[in-house]
Amino acid sequence: MIVKRNKLTFWERLYLPAILGGFKVTLRHFFKKKVTMQYPEEKWKVPPGYRGAPYLVRDQDGDTKCVSCQLCEFICPPKAIKIVPPGPEGLPADRPNAEKMPLEFEINMLRCIFCGYCQEVCPEEAIFLMEDYSLTGSSREEMIYNKEKLLALGGVHNDRIQKWKRKAEEAKGQGVEP
Repeated sequence: MIVKRNKLTFWERLYLPAILGGFKVTLRHFFKKKVTMQYPEEKWKVPPGYRGAPYLVRDQDGDTKCVSCQLCEFICPPKAIKIVPPGPEGLPADRPNAEKMPLEFEINMLRCIFCGYCQEVCPEEAIFLMEDYSLTGSSREEMIYNKEKLLALGGVHNDRIQKWKRKAEEAKGQGVEP
């Protein structure tokens, strides 16, 4: 199949209209207010709904809220989360009637795509996305956040419903040893 091409006109061959159009755009931007940010001194204010890096949070008692259900690990598209749950003998004695707390919890921030699925799927509200956008490290190992680092960065999340205390009080009320 042969496609018939129309010949360019004299003005199109000169490229003058295209050059003038580009010059017009340049002049328009030249006189606008500059939007350059002087980064370390000026910080970007994140918009509402920004999905930053995921972190683990603690409850009021200082315990991790994660119960090793591994839903975040299964839902993570790039497989950036790794959880090692304890065995049956690894249940905490200081938290009566509590589900399992993870032995290891790692998030590889180099793999994380900040999609927010881990926060949405977490039944215990143990993962929150923080409003930070400047994750830096001098090596790949520094960008793999372990449980202690994630908990330190996540902080404490106060719950209205303290189900661990409630379960312990119910067990004492029924005369059952926790």
